[in-house]
Amino acid sequence: MSIPISANAKKLSSCRHIRLPLLLIAFLVSACGSQKYTVDDGRKVDEALLQSMRHYGAGERSIRPAIVRSAALKDPACDVQWELPIAVATSYGWSENDRVAWVRALGVDERLTVTGVHPNAPLQIGDKLVEIAGYRNDNAEKMTLALVERRDEGKSFEVKTLLGNTVRLEPFKVCRGYARFAPPGTPNAQDYHWLLTLHPIEVSAANLTDDEALWTVLWSQGLSEEGGARMKTYHYGVKIIGTLYDIATIASGLKGAALAAEAAVMAAKSAAAAAATEILKRQLLEQAQAIAQRRIRESVGDVAKQLTQKQAINAMQMAAAHRSSLSGVARVAATVFDRADSWAYARMQTLGADPFAGARLHQKLIENGATANALVFDPERMQSLDKLAQSQGRGEQLVAALKGIRPVALVVEDDDMPLASKPVAFSFDDTEVASSLPFARGLIDGMLDLPVESKKSK
Repeated sequence: MSIPISANAKKLSSCRHIRLPLLLIAFLVSACGSQKYTVDDGRKVDEALLQSMRHYGAGERSIRPAIVRSAALKDPACDVQWELPIAVATSYGWSENDRVAWVRALGVDERLTVTGVHPNAPLQIGDKLVEIAGYRNDNAEKMTLALVERRDEGKSFEVKTLLGNTVRLEPFKVCRGYARFAPPGTPNAQDYHWLLTLHPIEVSAANLTDDEALWTVLWSQGLSEEGGARMKTYHYGVKIIGTLYDIATIASGLKGAALAAEAAVMAAKSAAAAAATEILKRQLLEQAQAIAQRRIRESVGDVAKQLTQKQAINAMQMAAAHRSSLSGVARVAATVFDRADSWAYARMQTLGADPFAGARLHQKLIENGATANALVFDPERMQSLDKLAQSQGRGEQLVAALKGIRPVALVVEDDDMPLASKPVAFSFDDTEVASSLPFARGLIDGMLDLPVESKKSK
């Protein structure tokens, strides 16, 4: 027995047959037009780059809480900058293999991905930002600049994540002198500027404790506070309006910043009068070893202590050579590294942190063989820190931080020091480099000087 079908039912049945292919077509069109993001397909990637990315991520995770912690200073004497409770990175613009490495190392793809947070931040590591204060763009460079613009306005704003969550971010003030780590593609890049200090990734690879991360942040701020005027004089004209915009992109993994870092590294190598060559480094190490061996023969104590002392003296000689090898604005900054030490030491106490965290970090970096950075003390700076600790009756605490070695045993006589590792004397003439060299005055200064038309905008 057949069941009659009404005209409306026939019409509905016909519409359903039409609707299904239309929906399928719409889905396929939508799928074809949507942005595709990199996934880890298991391919072989550059293992050194992968390791640098992991260390970079470790640094971001340790330093972001420290930046928030430093805001409690509220020092009325400080020049200030705005910060956020989160850090982001993106693989946008990197090669295909390198984008896979970003995903494998940190879960970062072409979208802005959270890589560091303060424990009380409304976002988590791994969250992907798809909207910033109502602004959306598949171009992560423009999204990065939108985030920086909102930050520097100093007003709270909303961001939306890939999962559909909308949260409010609150910018906060800190003492001027951002602390950041080198782009993973150029892990040895570093720069010291009154707006931002770029530490090489060997610092973040040291697995910073909370207090060591705070020391790194405060030291970067102290460098700006103590050396800002001198660095600005060398710059021959202050150009900071709208420029935080450019240098902040260093911290978000943008390929453009990585390329700029590569150019800055090459410029430093080209400034032969200022940069220590590999041959000079070997000569310095040989001389430092000879000095260490002589001092150890003259000293008394157990073998373990002697070996540690020898290692420390060699490392501090290398730190002195590194300090003298800096060029451009960074070389001017190097003349006040000891003042940055004192500034950070005092503020660590203000915040209830261990003021000898810097000495502990110094020792840890030496043990890791990492001396090409500004956080390892040279003999001159160690002597200054020792005097400061002694003046407060805390000399033994410094000795404990140095694992039993007394700072007096680490001070090398000036006559024993290789020429290139003698204390840095300040002179604008010494810092002059050929203006034709790209990034001749450093990465950050070079980015500030980029032609307006080459700068990214929304």
